[in-house]
Amino acid sequence: MDLWTALQVLILGIVEGLTEFLPISSTGHQIIVADLLGFGGERAMAFNIIIQLGAILAVMWEYRRKILITVFNVPRQRQAQRFTANLLIAFLPAVVIGVAFADLIHDYLFNAVTVAAALVIGGVVMLWAERRTHEVTVEEVDDMTWKEALKIGFAQCLAMIPGTSRSASTIIGGLLFGLSRRAATEFSFFLAMPTMVGAAVYSGYKYRDLFQPGDLPVFALGFVVSFVFAMIAVRGLLKFIANHSYAVFAWYRIGFGLLILATWQFHLIDWSNAQG
Repeated sequence: MDLWTALQVLILGIVEGLTEFLPISSTGHQIIVADLLGFGGERAMAFNIIIQLGAILAVMWEYRRKILITVFNVPRQRQAQRFTANLLIAFLPAVVIGVAFADLIHDYLFNAVTVAAALVIGGVVMLWAERRTHEVTVEEVDDMTWKEALKIGFAQCLAMIPGTSRSASTIIGGLLFGLSRRAATEFSFFLAMPTMVGAAVYSGYKYRDLFQPGDLPVFALGFVVSFVFAMIAVRGLLKFIANHSYAVFAWYRIGFGLLILATWQFHLIDWSNAQG
């Protein structure tokens, strides 16, 4: 692995780790940054699968106690059974819609202009959601009903449009459906586990021929970097929302999206190759 490749891997690992669980779209940032760095092609596709696993492992490690308690108590505790059922219910819409339309979405929507538009639109929706009267009916994730879980599951499907953000769609969906900020954020983290692992397994099997032994150092470095920075992002976000709204992320999305659209409109950057 040469110095330039190592630098590309470090940057993309940091971007994935920091953005995966923030409501600013990790996929959108990966498309933009990878294009600017010239890191694309089949190798990049396999690399993205690996660094996403690094990010999801970070949140699983952060919530390992909750996961273990739930797993051990599922056979006998009603609360654990309900929590598990809610995750499965929320996960199902993404499975059905993802399998049906994943290739179509990747072929036509994985480009910088789509990302930019989705960032701006999503930011405006976030500002609206934050400014409306927020009536909390669910303080903790364990208090959720299956109906609320299903609604959030459908909200998550919006994230199939690159630039929308999986975490943004689930968190804002949770806020609109009566969850507290902490409950919406934590459920977004938990829902990410089956969603991202399932997507990684599906993509890993589909593109299994892209994984070459010679790329192991590249994948290993990206995995570790993504894990570390995802851990930082998860802990930082939970501390941040204790005293702040999501408005700052909304304004960031709008500003970043408009910047990309401006560079495209005035031909300052050629985004024609910005494909996932």
